[in-house]
Amino acid sequence: MDKNDELAIGEVAARSGVSVATVRFYEDRGLIQSVRNAGNHRRYPRHTLRRIAVVRAGQRFGLSLAEIGEALATLPSDRPPTQHDWARLSTVWHDALTERIEALTEVRDGLTGCIGCGCLSMTSCPIYNPEDARGADGPGAQRWPTAARA
Repeated sequence: MDKNDELAIGEVAARSGVSVATVRFYEDRGLIQSVRNAGNHRRYPRHTLRRIAVVRAGQRFGLSLAEIGEALATLPSDRPPTQHDWARLSTVWHDALTERIEALTEVRDGLTGCIGCGCLSMTSCPIYNPEDARGADGPGAQRWPTAARA
């Protein structure tokens, strides 16, 4: 890595709009990578700023850090991503986000008859639980898949 393209952790934090602790957290989760200089200080390639922007965008879209990490794993870690790399990543997210949009639209459109109830386990629930099928899954709302709970 060219020394002129290296950023200190404080620079990464300031330029990306996250705290130093968040930069460390993202690194601990494998979302970004650093190298150590002779003084054992972390140094990040300049393209780390783009990766952090992608992490923050993914979080705003409701994606888990695991999902974001899977997508980032498709990007090169040793160079800035190309337009083709970004297009590949966005294709992966497109399908996941489309599924979530459809699920949220279904919830939104079905709230009229259920607002205030919240049980989702009554035999008369017209949205997600006809004939109390979810009652066997335990108490509380059982609608969301396990992956969305992470």
